[in-house]
Amino acid sequence: MNSSTRFFSPSEAARHLGVSAKALRLYEQRGLVAPGRTAAGWRTFGASEMARAAEVVALRSLGLSLAEVARVLSGEANCLEPALAAHQATLEGRIRELAGTAEAVRKIRADLSRGNAPEPGDLPRLLASAKALRIAFELPWPWGGELFELGGLGHLNYVTGPLGSGKTRLALCLAETLPGAAFLGPERLADGCAAARAELEADAALRSRVERALDWLVGEGASRSDALAALLVGLESDRAAILVVDLVEKGLDQPTQEALMAHLRRRGDGARPLFLLTRSSAILDLAAMDGGETIIFCPANHSPPLYVVPHPGSPGFEAVATCIASPEVRARTEGMIAWRPASTGS
Repeated sequence: MNSSTRFFSPSEAARHLGVSAKALRLYEQRGLVAPGRTAAGWRTFGASEMARAAEVVALRSLGLSLAEVARVLSGEANCLEPALAAHQATLEGRIRELAGTAEAVRKIRADLSRGNAPEPGDLPRLLASAKALRIAFELPWPWGGELFELGGLGHLNYVTGPLGSGKTRLALCLAETLPGAAFLGPERLADGCAAARAELEADAALRSRVERALDWLVGEGASRSDALAALLVGLESDRAAILVVDLVEKGLDQPTQEALMAHLRRRGDGARPLFLLTRSSAILDLAAMDGGETIIFCPANHSPPLYVVPHPGSPGFEAVATCIASPEVRARTEGMIAWRPASTGS
């Protein structure tokens, strides 16, 4: 090795690339990056490996699936055009939004120069965003009517808690209270997902969006299934401004759950807020969360729900970590409840 070349361990490489160590390991497993080895056999990333990994990270940031990234790196650049077109559209949308905001600021400044104060509501509207939305409501049973305040929304919001903690009731309240929200429950799986199939047959635009999402997910390692298609019908529908999804992992294996989360994260901060009810660690991956994601935890003792910061040692973190489990464990224990024999009299 050239002594002047800087070599990184996998954790250092991931930090410099701005991705998780888990993501970097996934790129290795799919053959997208190939680290070198030290004399002792440790994996290491030199200049060429870091350059290759940076290409992968950039392509992933454009929304390409792992399969599409592999094709681009092998010289098939045709799948790059739609991704770049979508990225351009996003940038142009941000430019239009910023131009509108700048014009509103210019108008307020012009009014101030003439001695006119801003109209009531001008400044809040200027600074308003989905993340600024704050709503308070009284909690239903099994709580005692305590007031729950929903803070600023992230693009991904998780609701979790042990069995019987009231998380589904909280989710229904969120769907009823949040403006333009809808609830997507387990009934989407009824009758072999017949309702979802009928909706796809009746809406060509929705069918096209679902098919594109399915192709991307399969390229990411997901398995096609009626359960995944039914979930995507709800996720890709544009009828609701905010969507609350119960049992999001129902019917999905672990690779599909992981691919689904990669799909939802690539939407970015400006996407429609989602509330995902889950107890799967593949959906609520504490190590993969970013700044646009929040956790609402419902304690077993029916204390009011609380926000949990995804860092060890923060209030509620250990409770969340012990509440969620891998898809394999969740499938093995589905429907099981704790049982304690009745005490016998002396």
